[in-house]
Amino acid sequence: MSTFSAPKGTYDLIPPGSADFLAVREAISAPLRRAGYGYVETPGFEQVELFARGVGASTDIVTKEMYTLTTKGGDELALRPEGTASVLRAALQANLHRGALPVKLWYSGSYYRYERPQAGRYRHFSQVGAEALGAEDPALDAELVILAADAYRSLGLRDVRLLLNSLGDAECRPVYRAALQEFLRGLDLDEETRARVEINPLRVLDDKREAVQRQLAGAPLMRDHLCEACKGYHEQVRDLLTAADVAFEDDPRLVRGLDYYTRTTFEFVHDGLGAQSAVGGGGRYDGLSEMIGGPALPSVGWALGVDRTVLALRAEGVTPELPAHTEVFAVPAGEEARRTLFGLLTVLRRSGVAADFAYGGKGMKNGMKSANRSGARLALVLGERDLAEGVVQVKDLASGEQEAVPLASAVERVRAKLS
Repeated sequence: MSTFSAPKGTYDLIPPGSADFLAVREAISAPLRRAGYGYVETPGFEQVELFARGVGASTDIVTKEMYTLTTKGGDELALRPEGTASVLRAALQANLHRGALPVKLWYSGSYYRYERPQAGRYRHFSQVGAEALGAEDPALDAELVILAADAYRSLGLRDVRLLLNSLGDAECRPVYRAALQEFLRGLDLDEETRARVEINPLRVLDDKREAVQRQLAGAPLMRDHLCEACKGYHEQVRDLLTAADVAFEDDPRLVRGLDYYTRTTFEFVHDGLGAQSAVGGGGRYDGLSEMIGGPALPSVGWALGVDRTVLALRAEGVTPELPAHTEVFAVPAGEEARRTLFGLLTVLRRSGVAADFAYGGKGMKNGMKSANRSGARLALVLGERDLAEGVVQVKDLASGEQEAVPLASAVERVRAKLS
């Protein structure tokens, strides 16, 4: 009988590689927690209509990439393809917007899109995201960009570039949209892309095909159509980033793949990842709340790809700092020594020491092999004679030095050696 495999386009996280993913999640979430963002977790599936309205009915995500299902009761559900719409729905449902604003939330989880699998692109992927709901303030946009940049910096990544643009607002975007449509209608485009020109022309700028990109060389740019309010807002964001020593590149063609963005739009890219160079991104989405039936709630947020960030670390040869997997390894000889040493191990763990044990009744020789393989700094060795004398042997696995320590003071001695 054959064993099962993970579905196509998915992956399992298993040790030791999974430790990198934990380190990335921790590095991204730590700056958010320091900045007053509270944790939110939403279901893995939502009503299809939430994403159709929120993400955009004409986007590839909604038209081609969502995993949908019909329940026995007839409800149309979709596995979540992104996080923002779900988080906003949860905040509105819990009436968080009726309290102090902005509501600052962060989240971590898996998302699902039916895509053609390739390096850096999977059908389920992991993200850490942040949303600041209910305030229109360039300092909030800058705060989120800075927190993401600081997360990448703390991981030791050097080659992440920040691309920045403004997509205007309800006042100036329609004028630009009309100018862009007029330009695009004159191009040699396939039928599907022509349909997109009429529904959401900004998405055509995001088309990665060489034949389309060549024709876009003279396309009008949003930055030339920004109203004074949007220009002033964007300048403030840029000034705050510069003052915080966050380097960025102005990218007038950056639109991102979701319909809900307004004003500030940004993307973090890493050139070591090939075609899938984006490691994260986001922007302001002032009209999204109304799109999904809520009140006006100007908001800004981002999502950073955990998988992509791990790939970026590996591309640069950077190993994230990980907590010690095992600091102490215990090797007993004899049944009574085994019980005594296991009790000592439990006390060590409860005092905050990462410790492991030679399970399975291994002899002293095999137990010491396991200790050396574990990466521990110290081995605790306890035999019948040690037990009779009330001591345990504490061995430094790097130097080979060993000392007999009274069992009663072993925890303190071990902690002192590790500090």
